[in-house]
Amino acid sequence: MNKIMTPETLSSFAYTNANFIKGKVRGVVLSFRGLGGAKMFNDESPEIVDNAQIYGARDILFVIPYANPWAWMNAQAVKYTDELVDTIFKRFELPDNTPVISTGGSMGGQQAIVYTMYASRTPKACVVNCPVCDMPYHYTERPDLPRTMYSAYFEEDGDIEDVLKTRSPLHLADKLPKIPYYLFHCSEDKSVNINMHSEKLIAAMKAAGHEVTYHIVPDRGHCDLTDEAKALYVEYVCKHI
Repeated sequence: MNKIMTPETLSSFAYTNANFIKGKVRGVVLSFRGLGGAKMFNDESPEIVDNAQIYGARDILFVIPYANPWAWMNAQAVKYTDELVDTIFKRFELPDNTPVISTGGSMGGQQAIVYTMYASRTPKACVVNCPVCDMPYHYTERPDLPRTMYSAYFEEDGDIEDVLKTRSPLHLADKLPKIPYYLFHCSEDKSVNINMHSEKLIAAMKAAGHEVTYHIVPDRGHCDLTDEAKALYVEYVCKHI
């Protein structure tokens, strides 16, 4: 199919906080959603309005791609996001050196990390919350997951475990671009086990020589950051813009 995203139709393919920006866009933050995140947003959506305002006040474009809610950053999701980013650069007349920051939580965290490897414009940094890091393990972690991954990679050739490794941050640790990575994980996460995901990824990334900062958020469940952790998350994003 021919590419159909245009600056005029951008709102059909992503949310942006453009209405909160008063000056010239200084950078772009991609915020990938978790599994099943199919909702479209507007400037008053309670789930995102705080970030929309915080980044907008700093002339940073906050973007939520409306990719497939079971995408797991498959090949189509990479191409979709690349097309979206190119459209954003055209819409806001951004120079090629405008920084792009890759962020997200849960599946969105997995997508944010994996996108840094496959993106046509390599992000300047990656900030994630309770990310899925070991895809072959996660396939077995909950009964609701195999159907979503089979859907995401249905057209891929090969054994399911081998395919999952091509989109698994843990198994890509030594191949990821050398950019700063920031990981938050809540200690009481029951959906994405901290010991099987972030703990293993941090060790692998350090062994591979990556610049990585890791925060364990105590006594909190899946993606439930404290106010202090949320502020630090935003600080890390803004640091690279």
